[in-house]
Amino acid sequence: MRLRDAGFLCVLIACVLAMGRGVIRSASPTRGVEAAPVVARPEVAARVDAAFREEWRKREVEPAAKAPDLALMRRLTLGLTGTVPSLEEIRRFEAAEPSTRVDAWLEELLRDRRSADYLAERFARAFVGVEDGPFVVFRRRRFTTWLSDALMANRPYSAIVRDLIADRGIWTDRPAVNFVSVTRDEKTERPDPERLAARVTRAFLGVRIDCAQCHDHPFQPWKQGDFRGLAAFFGGIRSNLRGVSDGEIDYHPLDRKTKEPTDVAAAVPSNPELLPAEGPPRDRLAAWVVDPRNPYFAKAAVNRVWAILVGRPLVDPIDDIPSVAEAPAALDLLAADFVAHGYDLRRLIRAIVATEAYRLDSIDLPEESAAPNDETWAAFPMSRLRPEQVSGAVGQSASLATLGPRTPWVARFIAYNEGNDFVRRYGDAGEDEFAPRGGTIPQRLLLMNGELVQKRTGGEMWNASNRIARLAPDDEKAVELAYLCVLTRRPTPEENAHFTPRLKGTSGEARIDLISDLFWTLLNSAEFSWNH
Repeated sequence: MRLRDAGFLCVLIACVLAMGRGVIRSASPTRGVEAAPVVARPEVAARVDAAFREEWRKREVEPAAKAPDLALMRRLTLGLTGTVPSLEEIRRFEAAEPSTRVDAWLEELLRDRRSADYLAERFARAFVGVEDGPFVVFRRRRFTTWLSDALMANRPYSAIVRDLIADRGIWTDRPAVNFVSVTRDEKTERPDPERLAARVTRAFLGVRIDCAQCHDHPFQPWKQGDFRGLAAFFGGIRSNLRGVSDGEIDYHPLDRKTKEPTDVAAAVPSNPELLPAEGPPRDRLAAWVVDPRNPYFAKAAVNRVWAILVGRPLVDPIDDIPSVAEAPAALDLLAADFVAHGYDLRRLIRAIVATEAYRLDSIDLPEESAAPNDETWAAFPMSRLRPEQVSGAVGQSASLATLGPRTPWVARFIAYNEGNDFVRRYGDAGEDEFAPRGGTIPQRLLLMNGELVQKRTGGEMWNASNRIARLAPDDEKAVELAYLCVLTRRPTPEENAHFTPRLKGTSGEARIDLISDLFWTLLNSAEFSWNH
């Protein structure tokens, strides 16, 4: 290496270490970060609080105490970005006004590209699944990018769904049509009307009308004719190299008894008065789905957003709301507010986060049943982190600085590939990501011995463990910083008394190894793997 190159590298390392020292020691906000304005608490949150409190009174349940601010910060960051907050962000958060810093942090996340990207992937799983889809005519990444841009611009949810159902054109120029082209049948070279009907009802209406695909539903009012009438709206779609277009309806499913093709007219399964009389079939269906008077559309959206933020839907299963005898009053209240304010997703998120139920601590209530729909929401329900959240949290906890759009693209590319590999090994839940599930032995082994965890907890120069070992002013502060990076909280006195003495008198590589071991221990704690 030439002398001037070596000199430049030394200067670069010195600058990075100085930045790390500033994050470790400073309690002031990072320079150059504009504080997000706090938006007034949506008034519907008070009505939701009253409904929950009435339910607690009836059941004689005492709600949990309010969660600490750092717990709310972690909860929000996991729910909106799929990772934990960085030490840099924690410093900025704690320097803000205590009475408003949780709401200010929410506003910062709502305008963060990481949130748009993460939410786009959550919605995309419901809209088009997780598979690559048919070759050439489907571009999943283009689809999620379009969704992310729409969420970043805060487009009304109804406008997004209308485009998904009714848009036309090339899947690259008009990314919404990927919702249709993903179902393309290679034999017929046309999108599958029945798969589209099933996707519309489950993703946008929260009902399983597709259970009536072969026969009348045994427990719900849906008939086979309801499902086929809905599928007929997609019977005229054409999908070729010129893109997605509409033609004459050609949908003739086989009669269950005679096995002969039948003629089916396009019809909606409920509230037919909401269906426009004129227009192309898919435009009419889209208008019916997003109509403010449609009793299913807003509830399905609220249930899904609640699940994304909390880890569990208000009504489980997430795509079968009518099967529950009595849904929580909060679902109706939030759905009505969602409609009244033009299907504003950001307002819906603000409303959910503003509720008392969201901000309660997570404790076990002995009076509560473990069944999902018996949840009283008198404590924040603990749920296992999804695979992408575990991967994101492992990566972020190993960096003092925030990993995001401002991170060099090479580092982002490496993190993206490593994260995908981790999720694949950990076990991607696919479309059914909100179903209750337990941990597995392979998952525990991956956290204990997996390559990603080993690399992120090791003593490499850029890892948080190395920088804390070199820059922390004392042993107690080093332990505290490790806890903040991994668990977004400070150690208890007992934890501090256990770990701090082990660092006494250490330096150099020995000290780095001990801090690395502490990071590994915290990443493998049960607390790390849960949203709480």
